[in-house]
Amino acid sequence: MEKNKRPKIFRGKVASDRMTKTRVILIERYKKVPKYGKYVKISKKVKAHDEEGKYREGDRVEIQEISPMSRDKRWKIIRLIERPLVADEVLTVTAEVPARGEEKA
Repeated sequence: MEKNKRPKIFRGKVASDRMTKTRVILIERYKKVPKYGKYVKISKKVKAHDEEGKYREGDRVEIQEISPMSRDKRWKIIRLIERPLVADEVLTVTAEVPARGEEKA
């Protein structure tokens, strides 16, 4: 990577968090087919460095290009964009349902 060149930055979703300090990021983009003018979804998986191991599967993150850390790892996670709610975090409200024939008071 040259000094005058800006590093590439992409947004993606964490597809796997099973490796130590490494996350697999799914990057999806749309490419226009010149002949038909239709857009086709293109997806690619890349490995990104996560030093603290704080990003988990399903998180939307921003990654930046870096010099190679290993054979496959050439990206690092810069920041978290969005973390989806997990079933444990969702508050559920339960209401008592009256039995048949009974009315609410």
